[in-house]
Amino acid sequence: MMSSTSLTPNLSNVSNGTKPSGELPQRLFTRRELIPPEKDVMWRIERGAVRTLTWSEEGIFITLGYWGAGDLIGYSLSKVEPYHIECVTSVEVSIIPPHLWYKDINAFVSHIQDSEELLSIVHLKPMSLRLGKFLLWLSEKFGRDVEQGKLIDLNITHQEISEVLNTTRVTVTRLLQQFEEQGALLRYKRRIILLAPNKLIKNIV
Repeated sequence: MMSSTSLTPNLSNVSNGTKPSGELPQRLFTRRELIPPEKDVMWRIERGAVRTLTWSEEGIFITLGYWGAGDLIGYSLSKVEPYHIECVTSVEVSIIPPHLWYKDINAFVSHIQDSEELLSIVHLKPMSLRLGKFLLWLSEKFGRDVEQGKLIDLNITHQEISEVLNTTRVTVTRLLQQFEEQGALLRYKRRIILLAPNKLIKNIV
């Protein structure tokens, strides 16, 4: 369940001289906490991961994206209502005021590219292709090399995956089991290791 205890940051307090000159003020958030709906700042993730989400009139969560270190997030980046930014892990962010946004143009471009790529993925058919491509997308953003392959270093549940891909948790679980039986991935301590990305693509197309 999402936390509703997040507080809007007091920007006057975090930039009142306690930071060295030129250093951006920072905030720490805990897992499942919401980034405050502050319209006049962008948040640059320094550590951790968040997801942006909304929900339908039926109360069904719709995940709009996952974002990690180096990504810019902010309520000014979306016109979706309702719109929340939820911390998937503990998160450290830098607070970027509007007059400094121009310095992060590459991060803005990256945000657009990632959003459009994910949008194209969630419309793929069949569902096995959709899930496989999403796992590859996650591995590009949150992957790190390990002995067995590439570890998606993000604790994402089957339910959360289903909310991204517009399917059911049961379908996600079944397909992950299928990929594992094919030798395309390994599940380890609630993490996913892609054993051979090329093999994953071969199995799902």
